[in-house]
Amino acid sequence: MIKKPSLAVVGATGAVGTVMLDILSTRPDVWGEIRLIASARSAGKKLMCRGEELTVVALSPEAFDGIDVAMFDVPDEVSKEWAPIAAARGAVVVDNSGAFRMDKKVPLVVPEVNPKDTKKRPKGIISNPNCTTLSMIVAMGVLHRKYELKELVVASYQAASGAGQSGIDTLRAQLDDVAGKGLGDKAGDLRTVVKDFGPFPAPLAMNVVPWAGSLKNDGYSSEELKVRNESRKILGLADLKVSATCVRVPVVTTHSLAVHARFAREVSRKDAQDALANAAGVELVDDPENHKFPTPADVVGTDPTWVGRVRKSLDDPNALDLFVCGDNLRKGAALNTAQIAELIAVELSK
Repeated sequence: MIKKPSLAVVGATGAVGTVMLDILSTRPDVWGEIRLIASARSAGKKLMCRGEELTVVALSPEAFDGIDVAMFDVPDEVSKEWAPIAAARGAVVVDNSGAFRMDKKVPLVVPEVNPKDTKKRPKGIISNPNCTTLSMIVAMGVLHRKYELKELVVASYQAASGAGQSGIDTLRAQLDDVAGKGLGDKAGDLRTVVKDFGPFPAPLAMNVVPWAGSLKNDGYSSEELKVRNESRKILGLADLKVSATCVRVPVVTTHSLAVHARFAREVSRKDAQDALANAAGVELVDDPENHKFPTPADVVGTDPTWVGRVRKSLDDPNALDLFVCGDNLRKGAALNTAQIAELIAVELSK
């Protein structure tokens, strides 16, 4: 009997780690021991996974002894320090942070798009894309294979949870602050009530904020550059033209994107819909006549990339316009990490 590989979940007590434990409990059982690792202050906590109560252990080099695969759901600086330590102790690391995404020696993987890249890991580390990129890239991979993608123009509508637990807490507190006060009909009236912006640069409740991430060159945000750089790396298109505008919206969980995609060949709306409908990891909901299309409220808590509003451009026979939604804590983070780890588990079990 083949021994199942062992798995470590680093950051098990965080927002994504919590979703990860739920995903591990519902995915195929490919793991032997599952070890939960977190900061010293969380050590000793009891968490449920696969119907079993597990005790969290403190992050240390020894915590990775005997571990075959380690999934990291922690901030960049923690991954940057500890992922190489885990790899040096024999684990294949699947990292959900931004620490290694653009490292040329670390593959950036979406299993539905570039699964073979998992084998190209000279540092023993595989990186998971940003949640905004992941919300659209499965659908883009399908269309790229059919028509050869040349250009992307996207506007993202990003949920508060993309800014972590503080984003969720801030939005909910702001919604309580503004409820029943008749606000929103005078410039600045939200700011008279909402005093705590949390991780956002302006009130998010009853508002949209055209900013996500940190400031980079020429007025771009880090989130916008992630969409550009990560899409190029995942699809293997170094010269892909990408323009992104990232907007934060008052939604708790699930990112959405309006996408204009231009291809090398003429597109067909019907053929594009058929390709998306038959693709793994994609759910097509595209019946505008009956007001059926994906929304964050209908997508949250689910695994696929949801696609609707598919249209052939009126001005360019080689272009499509579409709307995409994806749960940023599931496929946008924990699920994709788990899927990558499962590919490694299959490899190690051969």
